Amino acid sequence: MQKNWILKEKGDHFLIQQLMTDLNIDNVLASLLVQRGVSSFDEAKDWFRPSLNNLLDPFLMKDMDKAVERLIRAIDSEEKILIYGDYDVDGTTAVSLLRLFLNSYSKNLDYYIPDRYKEGYGVSKAGIDFAIEHSFSLIITLDCGIKASTHIAYAQSNDIDVIVCDHHNQGDELPDAYAVLNPKRNDCSYPFKDLSGCGVGFKFMQAFCTKKNIPSKALFEHLDIVAISIASDIVKITGENRILVYFGIQQILKKPSLGIDAIKRIAQIEGSSLSVSDIVFKIGPRINAAGRIGSGRLAVELMTCKDESLVMEIVGEVNNNNEFRKDLDKTITAEALLMIETDLNQANKKTNIVYSPQWHKGVVGIVASRITEVYYRPTIVLTHANGMITGSARSVDGYDLYTALEQCSDLLDHFGGHMFAAGLSLKEENLEAFKCRFEDIVSATIKPEMLIPKIKIDAELSLSLITPKFYRILKQFEPFGPGNMTPLFLTQGIDGNDSIRSIGSDGSHLKMIVKTKDSKTGFDAIGFGLGKDAESLKKSQFDICYSVEENEFRGETTLQLRIRDIKTRT
Repeated sequence: MQKNWILKEKGDHFLIQQLMTDLNIDNVLASLLVQRGVSSFDEAKDWFRPSLNNLLDPFLMKDMDKAVERLIRAIDSEEKILIYGDYDVDGTTAVSLLRLFLNSYSKNLDYYIPDRYKEGYGVSKAGIDFAIEHSFSLIITLDCGIKASTHIAYAQSNDIDVIVCDHHNQGDELPDAYAVLNPKRNDCSYPFKDLSGCGVGFKFMQAFCTKKNIPSKALFEHLDIVAISIASDIVKITGENRILVYFGIQQILKKPSLGIDAIKRIAQIEGSSLSVSDIVFKIGPRINAAGRIGSGRLAVELMTCKDESLVMEIVGEVNNNNEFRKDLDKTITAEALLMIETDLNQANKKTNIVYSPQWHKGVVGIVASRITEVYYRPTIVLTHANGMITGSARSVDGYDLYTALEQCSDLLDHFGGHMFAAGLSLKEENLEAFKCRFEDIVSATIKPEMLIPKIKIDAELSLSLITPKFYRILKQFEPFGPGNMTPLFLTQGIDGNDSIRSIGSDGSHLKMIVKTKDSKTGFDAIGFGLGKDAESLKKSQFDICYSVEENEFRGETTLQLRIRDIKTRT
């Protein structure tokens, strides 16, 4: 698939020169810092050496004083407290964090995870009924609640106070809860807006520690769980999130909870380093699979269990759920792609909408993402559940999917989400009208360039600059993730040579030694999914965009280029 390469602006020349002098680094590294908002020696020091002392004052968040006061009163009065979280990674990690931490201060604590298929996302009437039936007087919602005005009013009318901890955008009005903690609420001046749902719960507990004079160390022991929520929820890893992930990764490596340690082992995560990608692709999916295939309660039990033998039993079940999820994902993706390939009318459309009543609701969002990778268009994958057609939508870079769905709201029973991802449900009789309307709206509003994937390149780089020192400094830019992605570089004028070959059982990957006229030595390079170009590249001159990484082979560690894309020169 053709991709547009976009070379980022270097940034302010004066700042780059100043950082080069102050930090004794080259132009490229200084430019990477400026691109990431670092403009002084002190800011660079904080960037390269994150500190928990730089976490923001939690009381800067609107309603935090009210929330802490109500929680302390509930604990002192021995009220029954219900922790309510969503069934995905962010929700279950948030519930696990509060359950682990508050168990030391309250004997009247329980939690509730809604059933994905019976109750759906967020605060449900069934959840409030559970609280009424079991005499809870305080509910703390996590990763949900900001738009649950009706159900929160129902709780309040039954003498149950609700503290909302959420990070999603608010609706036209805030729910009438006892306190609403959300850095994105319109009247909240909290400086960092990109906390995960678990991150908001963490700030709540941080404020509780401050008020009760509890040493922060007791809370920081659970940063492994916070880091997993931030990485898996794909929020920006900048500001406070970068600090929390940095120390959370250390916790995962050195002293994780029993449950997280069990996931590490079953996912075969070994060694002294761990990346955000490892969390996103190895840890997060296993936690998520509990709510996708079974119950999100299983994920909470795993992350909070203190019995090692029971933990191993639970992690086995969680892993089995994940294997089942992967099989479903593979099968349904293949079926959906075949539908698109065999639809003669699909070639000229700007959207993909596929539907089968047999598909498993728990994986349609994953399948939508997979289809978007193959056919770069706004995509909706639909199935049938509880008498309704329901599914997930994914967008492409730059296109506001949520706004397009808003223009179809009269055909939908429910929809929610944001610019790039959403969930929706509708009656079967509205399906054809919705497909036509959505296609018409997208076709009229999407720009042609949005239908071509973009690769954003940080800097042009001479191979001669790639040295052990360069890589040591580059490593200190970690943890990488949204807002601080792994730097991608452009090198032009690579000469084809006989080292270029396809590898892998099906020859789908590319292996080569890259060298330019100004480089004394060549670098091993690998390009996954680029093997089809091997023969044509041998006699070509081409440009590559890539990241720099370490490769360990037979006990020897060398620098290697991970090629993302190649463009031949004409």
